[in-house]
Amino acid sequence: MQPELFFVNTELLVPNLTSDQFDKIRALLYRLCGINLVPGKEGLVKTRLTKRLRVLGLKSFEGYLKHLEANPSEITTMVDFLTTNKTSFFREIHHFDYLRDSFLPPYKEKPCRIRFWSAGCSSGEEAYSVAILFKEEFSDLRRWDIRILATDISTRMLQKARDAVFEEDCLQEVPGLWRQKYFLCCQNKEPRRYGIRDDIKAMVRLARLNLMDEWPMRGPFDVIMCRNVMIYFDKPTQEKLVGRFWDLLAPGGLLLVGHSESLTTFPHKFHYAQPAVYVK
Repeated sequence: MQPELFFVNTELLVPNLTSDQFDKIRALLYRLCGINLVPGKEGLVKTRLTKRLRVLGLKSFEGYLKHLEANPSEITTMVDFLTTNKTSFFREIHHFDYLRDSFLPPYKEKPCRIRFWSAGCSSGEEAYSVAILFKEEFSDLRRWDIRILATDISTRMLQKARDAVFEEDCLQEVPGLWRQKYFLCCQNKEPRRYGIRDDIKAMVRLARLNLMDEWPMRGPFDVIMCRNVMIYFDKPTQEKLVGRFWDLLAPGGLLLVGHSESLTTFPHKFHYAQPAVYVK
C-alpha cells in the first residue's frame, strides 16, 4: 500500500510577525508619515501586509523590512495596505449642506477668487463632489477664479482619481438629476461603473503630498477638507497639522474634519461652528 502524500499550499501560510518587527514597522510609519500604529494592531498589520509579502514573493517580515530599507518608495504601498481608503460622493453630506447654505452665498454675490484643498483626497470622490457643488451653485462658473486642489500620499489612489471611473455604490448620495448631468455610464453590466464628465475633472488638480512633508502651496485657502485622515495620527501630530492648516487658511476660512474627529483634545485657534466644522 502506497503512503498517502499531503501537499501544503504555501500561499496559505501566514508568516510570523514578531513584536520587534511590529515596532520597527510602526516606528517607520510614524517617522515618515505620522501614522500612529498603537500596540494591539499587530493582527491588522500581519493580515494586511501578508498580502503584500505574497505579491513580492517574500516569506518573512524580516525580508520585508530589508525590502523597505532597499526600496524607500515601498513605504507608500505599505501605507495603502494599512489604511482604509473608503470614500464616496457627498459623504458626510452635512458638510456640503453647510458649504451651500452658510459658506458659499457671500462668494456668489460677485466674481471672486476661491481656493479649496481636499487634503487626503483618496480616490477623488470628495474633490469631485465639491466641483459638482460649485457647478450647481454658480450660474456662470467661468467668471469666478475657482481652483480645487486634491492631494494624497497614495499614488495608487491618485491614479484612480485621475481615471475618474467609479462603481455605482460610490454614487448613492448623488441626486438622480446630478447623476444624469455629471456622470456617464461606462459599464452597463453589474457592477455598473460611471465616469465623471470631463469639465468636472478639469476643475480638480491632483497631486501627491505627504502631509508630514513641507508643503509647496502658499495659500491662502478658503476651505480645507481633511476628513477621516487625522484618526491615523496621535494628538501631538494632529495639533501640529491643525496649526499648519490655520496658517494656510484665509481669515474666515473653513476647516472641515471627519464626523468622528474632533479638535477638543488639544489647543488650537479655530472657532467651532458646528460638529466637524471650524472657522478661522
